[in-house]
Amino acid sequence: MTIKDIARESGYAVATVSRVLNNRPDVSPEARAKVKAVLEAHNFTPNNNARHLKQPSSTSIAIVVKGTLNTMFSHILEFMQTRIEGAGYTASIYYLDEEANELDQAKQICRERKPLGLLFLGGSVNRFRTEFSSISLPSVLVTNSAGSLAFENLSSVSTDDTAGASCAVSYLMDRGHTRIGVLGGNLELSYTSQLRYLGCIQAFSERGIPFQEELQYQAGRFSYQSAYETANQLLDRMTDLTAIFAMSDVIAIGAIRAIRDRGLRVPEDISVIGFDGIDLARYYDPKLTTIRQQQDRLAGRSVEILLDCMEEGAKAVHEIVPFELVEGESVARI
Repeated sequence: MTIKDIARESGYAVATVSRVLNNRPDVSPEARAKVKAVLEAHNFTPNNNARHLKQPSSTSIAIVVKGTLNTMFSHILEFMQTRIEGAGYTASIYYLDEEANELDQAKQICRERKPLGLLFLGGSVNRFRTEFSSISLPSVLVTNSAGSLAFENLSSVSTDDTAGASCAVSYLMDRGHTRIGVLGGNLELSYTSQLRYLGCIQAFSERGIPFQEELQYQAGRFSYQSAYETANQLLDRMTDLTAIFAMSDVIAIGAIRAIRDRGLRVPEDISVIGFDGIDLARYYDPKLTTIRQQQDRLAGRSVEILLDCMEEGAKAVHEIVPFELVEGESVARI
């Protein structure tokens, strides 16, 4: 009797059966009981030779990371790797530029590497809508929601970027700021920027305050250098602004450096609020006010959902992880 025979009769994946045979702890009680029932029915006794049973040639889970300079992704990625390796798999990581096509890369990975599942760290839902259908592996989109899509093999775990951005801008307005500049990504290419921009517009609309995109929005990349440059462009153009909403903490920190290099103070002259809640935000001077994403939960649930889909044929699920506004020292009342 092979491991495939056991898997077929128990209704669980080969990887799950393997973990039961090797007495690993990362198996649900229900799965363990069903697999053991099959073993007992055939008088099969798990022992040290179980690892020699025929197993899949690949134990890899591919992680496609969109954005090589995204500091928040580094923490999520490390957490994912730990969870994946703890479940008996290997994590293969593929880094892409923030403007690259993540699905083209995923298709190539599937052809050449034959992974068991895919995790997409960052990505455009619009692109998934039109290009994901050719991927048949269990997959999870992390940090962006695929809830509006109808793919049976695509789950998602995300933060509500639109609500988070609206919360950030409203926080500035509650402290008297109406001349607010916004720094983010390319609105045609960055899906995250699109969602956070929508939140900005909603906050302005709810307060009845006009927003002029050509004056108040400056696009760039999610890096310190780009943020420094785009902040200077925004400050040159909008000379009377009193606050900046940065669509990431990395952008916020680059913007603060640009403000200070002009001889201005944060928050006394210009307030700055970020988004993400990276570790550096807590230790930067001034301590950054930001929208904090629950990074460990985003990472942990993404891996758990993927393993459930891979091993037990679970249906796709879409979870929204709550965010938190963290008050620091970078926003002042006026």
